[in-house]
Amino acid sequence: MAWLNPQKIIAKAAENWLVKVISIALAIILFVFHRMSTLESRFFSVPLRVEHNASLIPASPYTRMIRVSLRGDANSIYPILDDDIEAYIDLRNYETEGLYHTPVQIRKKGTALGVEPLEITADPMEISLELDRRMSKYLPLTASLRGSVEEGYDLASQTLTPNQVTVDGPLRLLTNITELYTEEIDLDGRNADFSVMVNILNRDPLLVIRGNGRTEFRGFVQSRVSVRNFMGIPITVQGLAPQFAAELDVKLGSIRAEGSQKELDAFVPPRFFPQCGCFRN
Repeated sequence: MAWLNPQKIIAKAAENWLVKVISIALAIILFVFHRMSTLESRFFSVPLRVEHNASLIPASPYTRMIRVSLRGDANSIYPILDDDIEAYIDLRNYETEGLYHTPVQIRKKGTALGVEPLEITADPMEISLELDRRMSKYLPLTASLRGSVEEGYDLASQTLTPNQVTVDGPLRLLTNITELYTEEIDLDGRNADFSVMVNILNRDPLLVIRGNGRTEFRGFVQSRVSVRNFMGIPITVQGLAPQFAAELDVKLGSIRAEGSQKELDAFVPPRFFPQCGCFRN
């Protein structure tokens, strides 16, 4: 059959081949353009995970959140959970201190697996990060106090339990830190012993405090012993028999009283105070 001649088929196909190639290319471009025009984008932010070896840790500030863009079919990208897109940088192959520039990578999990088409981009795409040797150090805790106990009382003593914690951090940073502080503890109006749980302040995200990051503060409050002197008080004679008369060489006396300030302020010496007793045994 002549019409099945391969040479004729090839010759026929080769006719106007440039036009045919251009037509096919345009068809592919139109298909891709149409496909892309029907895709939607979704944006959200995820925490950056830093993967490093045990001996080196981050020693400079870095971006903690990464803006992620998902592009794909609307019915596919919107059911994806934020937690199933993980942004990370891999520093496990670095073994010496220094400044490194590392690309941000994306790891898909759970609802993001098997979704096609799916285009994922990260912003920023690269992180600059300095690495330093890991150091562990015991640091004492100091209570941060605010205000004053009630008038007439004193904060006699205080304790923290625990009174020190273990902190992990980069060698250069942690070497210069000698103590950590608690959040502020309010003393206003206190007139009795008390205890509160307080957070340990960590003002540098490069440091990691082991444990739950809390400590118990106990304050011991006692009444202040004040002194008040009463001067020029007439001395009276009590218990003298009617047939006798008494004359005192010292007619005025003084009294020294000790107690709480509130009690001393309210105290008024009674009449006939002090007294000289003249009683017969």
